[in-house]
Amino acid sequence: MDAKVTWKNGMTFTGSADTGFEVPLGAHPDVGGANDGFRPLELMAVSLAGCTAMDVISIVRKKKQEVAAFEVKVHADQQGEHPHVFTSIVIEYHFSGTDIEEAAVLRAIELSATKYCPAQAMLGKVVPMEMKYFIRDAASGELAVSGTVISNQ
Repeated sequence: MDAKVTWKNGMTFTGSADTGFEVPLGAHPDVGGANDGFRPLELMAVSLAGCTAMDVISIVRKKKQEVAAFEVKVHADQQGEHPHVFTSIVIEYHFSGTDIEEAAVLRAIELSATKYCPAQAMLGKVVPMEMKYFIRDAASGELAVSGTVISNQ
């Protein structure tokens, strides 16, 4: 895999990789930026969310679960001083659907965390991670079940 960033001006860059898609990168005005793009560590969090989300929804759908909506949220705490590395990460998996089986969700999250998601495997070696899940009934919107799946802390 190859990736690059191309400087535009100031603290504005465009990132791209083998697929040819581009993503804007920018910085906060406090460091000379114009708030015109993702911060690099934001992209790490988005990458983690996207990687595990793709695994989990694929596995859950193969298990014939009726998912109406699905979202993965990542919260990463950062060290206060430079280099502002992640100090802990919480990944939340939010499902909405009809009769979604908790066991299917648990297995999908476990497989993503331990076998399929390279972003999670890499970051998990250096940052404590906790995975939580929430399953809501699509018709009522009520929380059916929630819990913590895995923590490498």
